[in-house]
Amino acid sequence: MRLLAALATLLVAAVPAAAAQITVFAAASLKDALDEVAVAYETETGDEIAISYAGSGLLARQIVAGAPAEIFISAHPGWMDAVEGAGLSTAGRRRDVLGNRLALIAHDRVAPVEIGADLDLAALIGAEKLAMGLLEAVPAGQYGKAALDRLGLWDTVAPQVVQADNVRAALALVARGEAGFGIVYASDAKAEAGVHLAGTFPEDSHPPITYPAALLDGASDAAAGFFAALSEDEADAIFAAHGFAPLD
Repeated sequence: MRLLAALATLLVAAVPAAAAQITVFAAASLKDALDEVAVAYETETGDEIAISYAGSGLLARQIVAGAPAEIFISAHPGWMDAVEGAGLSTAGRRRDVLGNRLALIAHDRVAPVEIGADLDLAALIGAEKLAMGLLEAVPAGQYGKAALDRLGLWDTVAPQVVQADNVRAALALVARGEAGFGIVYASDAKAEAGVHLAGTFPEDSHPPITYPAALLDGASDAAAGFFAALSEDEADAIFAAHGFAPLD
């Protein structure tokens, strides 16, 4: 009997632990970089990471409505505040992980411009459209509108603005030539070969662009492991290569 019990113990110990399923909701602008981080983590741990990408406002509303996310990475502190305010992430489980820059892109190659109050942006755009994320819900749209307002450029270009569901959708409109220009993140411009960087907005023209990440209530130990890995050197190197600025 003792021998049988010992053999049973050995067999149980020899069975590999089942891979954990980790659910992440993340801002659309993170897709290429975060996918690479996730693949590296999956290779190292055997865990499986499912990531849903969309505009941060939409994701926040889904989480508040009960969507089963374990980690949320927003492109704007305000949407993380909404999730935290709903009691879905406790204190100490949130941190700012990345920064970014705001960029003006063009479908056709144009001479680089210095973006400031003296820029005649309306003349540069001409009859073309200016693609932006949703002004009230997508962080890149919110930051872009704030920058144009602060520089006194909004009123002259507002009639040309077309709004997209997220920043990657705005990027795609420019890449396809459906909009001649767009306002996206510098990391987005780096990710898409079909667009050209026309200029970068002054950092003081809009609130600082930060990406807060939070481990949500009910998250598994496996999710906590991936959350911690987002700030490790390997992840930092991947994010930096994609045009983000690691903050930790």
